[in-house]
Amino acid sequence: MLFSANLANFAEYFTLESMKTIKIWNDSPSDKQLDEICSMLEHGEIGIFPTDTLYGICCDALNPKAIDRICKLKGINPDKANLSIVCDGIPMAAEYSKINDKAFRLLKDHTPGAFTFLLNSVSTLPKAFKGRKIVGVRIPDCNTIRMVAERLNHPLLTTSIEYDEDDYAINPELISEHYDNRVDFIVEGEEGGTIPSTIVDFTQGEPEIIREGKGEM
Repeated sequence: MLFSANLANFAEYFTLESMKTIKIWNDSPSDKQLDEICSMLEHGEIGIFPTDTLYGICCDALNPKAIDRICKLKGINPDKANLSIVCDGIPMAAEYSKINDKAFRLLKDHTPGAFTFLLNSVSTLPKAFKGRKIVGVRIPDCNTIRMVAERLNHPLLTTSIEYDEDDYAINPELISEHYDNRVDFIVEGEEGGTIPSTIVDFTQGEPEIIREGKGEM
């Protein structure tokens, strides 16, 4: 009996810990929650966040190792995949992309919102984006993720979760179940969606919608 009990304790000790859940009510994270989330991100952890479209897998955009983890999780090549950053507002976006007067007016009128804007990049873009001429910029209509970016004082890298059934995109508990032991934490907010952001290409000087999504212009 003693041997069996010790064996059970041994197995429990080496069982992977389930990911941490941080519940956010009414899209209003507390200072304590923001500090906890930012601390995890700064230590290279990756998590799932609510947005104004689908839930997204996110990390600190200045942490190459965390970005590599996300790319491996999704099976994508970071040198070829289209990567997007979440900013808290236009001033932060302007630190990492070229925003001319037309683009500024467009972002001012449509952010926060369910859009991804493809913009020409600048040299201050995070290391993982080096060599890229284009960056996707999101300023979602979701207080939680914008407040995290604001608290970090720099962007998050984001990519949408993967799912086979709509319930696993909408229900935070099912999302958590699907990604348990694959990411470090989930920021659980309201129900998610299945319609992605509208992608607007502004790299040629005039806006061009290249994917119709949730955002309406």
